[in-house]
Amino acid sequence: EYERRLGGGGETPEAVENMYFTMMLLLSGVRAARERLLYDCDSGSIGDEETCETLRSILTHPLMDDPNIDAASRRLKDHALQDTNNLWEARMRTRDLMRIMNCVQCNKCRFHGKISTLGLSTALQLTLGSQGTGGDVADVKRVELAALVTTMGKFASGIELCYEMQSL
Repeated sequence: EYERRLGGGGETPEAVENMYFTMMLLLSGVRAARERLLYDCDSGSIGDEETCETLRSILTHPLMDDPNIDAASRRLKDHALQDTNNLWEARMRTRDLMRIMNCVQCNKCRFHGKISTLGLSTALQLTLGSQGTGGDVADVKRVELAALVTTMGKFASGIELCYEMQSL
């Protein structure tokens, strides 16, 4: 089934590549918010100690310092700065995604979809900001940061599943 849908000759082979691109955007967003998240852990604002340790291990992982994860955000910034309409369209599409989530009938699916949409919107906010040059992490709400980290985790699980399916 994986090969039929997502494999090289499948129905949508670009879907996996899009997932990698989105994961790079999410990683860039988390890296931009890293200092604030670490500060919140140190000040006791985030959950219990086990949660903070897990978050610290993610935020201090060598991958977070790899300059290659900025490739997607650089491409997105360049595209947004080419024309001011591109930035406006990105904002409108994230709003549209949130509205679409209201049409989902299953409460669990709607909830997870809204969290993922908010996480992606937060990554875009940190990457692009209002002018296309990046946003200020101090302006991001804690709920948005939580959605960003949660969405990154969901994408990491999806990528892991793709690796498993490719090896079968």
